[in-house]
Amino acid sequence: MSAKLTVDEGKSMMRQYCNYQERCHQDVRTKGLHLGFRSDELEEIISAMISEGLLDEERYARALARGKFRNNQWGKIKITQALKQHAVPEYCIRKAMTEIDDAEYKRAIKKLITTKQKSVGISKEGNQKVISYLLQKGFEYELVKEVMGVEE
Repeated sequence: MSAKLTVDEGKSMMRQYCNYQERCHQDVRTKGLHLGFRSDELEEIISAMISEGLLDEERYARALARGKFRNNQWGKIKITQALKQHAVPEYCIRKAMTEIDDAEYKRAIKKLITTKQKSVGISKEGNQKVISYLLQKGFEYELVKEVMGVEE
């Protein structure tokens, strides 16, 4: 950008950015740096977004957890890693995990197992592929084994 943006222009741009979808502090900070704001200006913009209710880490974490679980069938491990990559505080991550109902979580695992078994078959090798697939999706090993009824 050739012309330097004012803080008010930055606030206006960030309002649009935050209104489009939920954002975490790190997303807004990265966008602000990209737009050329210095750290003190950026902190002023972030503070304004928080006070206006446009930026809320806990709300962001809960929305991400719900969306990634329901839309992408991600497990809790993968969701937690995604939140940590966005520098979301541990407290908010714990709150986000409460968005995932345990019964719904197990149903999702069962559904994924059934779907994957159709493509790889039901055998010892097939079970290993199913387990690997679910681990890749971020589900817990012990829970996957329990739902599959697999013994060591």
